[in-house]
Amino acid sequence: MAAKDISTRTARHVAIIMDGNGRWATSRGWPRLVGHRRGANRVRSIVRAAPGLGIRYLTIYAFSTENWKRSTEEVIGLMSMFARYIRNEAEKLHAAGVRVRFIGSRERLEPHLQHLMAGIEEKTRDCDRLTLTIAINYGGRDEIARAARRLAEDVAAGRLAADQADEAALAARLDTVGLPDPDLIIRTSGETRTSNFLLWQSAYAEYEFTPTLWPDFTPEELAAILHRFSSRERRYGGVVAR
Repeated sequence: MAAKDISTRTARHVAIIMDGNGRWATSRGWPRLVGHRRGANRVRSIVRAAPGLGIRYLTIYAFSTENWKRSTEEVIGLMSMFARYIRNEAEKLHAAGVRVRFIGSRERLEPHLQHLMAGIEEKTRDCDRLTLTIAINYGGRDEIARAARRLAEDVAAGRLAADQADEAALAARLDTVGLPDPDLIIRTSGETRTSNFLLWQSAYAEYEFTPTLWPDFTPEELAAILHRFSSRERRYGGVVAR
């Protein structure tokens, strides 16, 4: 059986687990939030570089459902940082042709932050140079559970027949509906866990783990990783005719 898209060598959708901000700061004797601020600056440079590297979709893991376990000071600081990023970057992202989307459950977030998120999504919804998806209060298991609940509700209400509750029906209820699955997932900081990120969508993603802490992750390193990706053979469970 021929494999799907074996000849595709470009990572159109890259997802990044941005790890190491806190360690970057504490190794220098600075508060963890300083590392998060440096990490936000790194996001800017990677977003600017992405289209030139052939990336059409960039998804970043900003705050997980498990990150609420961190100190109150750090959580409040992160939420403030997210709001500041949206306010400061909205015009620039729109001018650069970047569409912004958010995935994750919004209910636990402050109403002011939810309002800013909805505003930048609306402002940039027609941009098509790059789609930047930001995962906030996101967890792969939580996403699948929420999608399954919606699927069950639709079946119970008669909006969907039970025999139509298939993979496509579940995928259509995920936060990432309308996005292609990631081709490549990168995790910085030397950790080799997936940390509950895009569990459904990553079924056939390629992974790259780099020891570089996120604040030190450069567009040049991203380009090198993409070059390595281009030599990988993606068979999607099939075989390659030789």
